[in-house]
Amino acid sequence: MAHRLFLAVLLLAGPALAQAPPVPLPPPRPDTAPPVTEPAPAPPPAEPAPLPPERPADLPAGPAAPVIPDDTACLRRLERLGVKAEPLPPLSDGLCGAQKPLRITELPDGLQVTPAATLTCPAAEALARWSTEVRVLAERGLGRAPRIVRIATSYECRGQNHDPDAKLSEHAFANGVDVMGFTFEGREPVTIGAGAAGTPEFAFQAAVRAKACTFFRTVLGPGSDAAHGNHLHLDERERPAGHRLCQ
Repeated sequence: MAHRLFLAVLLLAGPALAQAPPVPLPPPRPDTAPPVTEPAPAPPPAEPAPLPPERPADLPAGPAAPVIPDDTACLRRLERLGVKAEPLPPLSDGLCGAQKPLRITELPDGLQVTPAATLTCPAAEALARWSTEVRVLAERGLGRAPRIVRIATSYECRGQNHDPDAKLSEHAFANGVDVMGFTFEGREPVTIGAGAAGTPEFAFQAAVRAKACTFFRTVLGPGSDAAHGNHLHLDERERPAGHRLCQ
């Protein structure tokens, strides 16, 4: 009896089940959904490339700062030697000049400088030390000490041998001096370039010229060239490896 009731219920429900709408499928699970791709971040803006450094040739040209020597020790030596030296204002004439020139009026042992010489301290010291040897040689060979050293040129803005197209002379830097001769008390003066070979005066000139080569870096005189036939040119020009010119 129960079996018959179940079949009757099933037959009555069949048409209703056939007419029921289909059940929708569930949405896909998140792990099966396609991944969401986010846009890549934009690159940061590029910084401007640094400019190359300026070459030295591109830099604006300007006058070089003058080199001011420290003459403290040199001036003390001049004082001990008995040199009379008066400081002068700086010299400047185009490429010529000197930062600390001195006016030299007297050398050791009272040797007068006529006219007064305008020199740097190193050149003045070389002249002073040489003059002490000149005195010894004069007393030995001539029997008299010189009283005056006669000067032609010290500071002068010019080229070598007075040539305007030549390299500047050391005179242009107060670094050179031209000696014309010596005056004595009680005898005739000695003039550079004068006097016959074999005389005491000639021997004295040769001796003081040779001695100058131990104090000055440049020594030129009679026989060197036509421009130095009547005086001794003495200067303190610096050369590579300490080279000296003695002619």
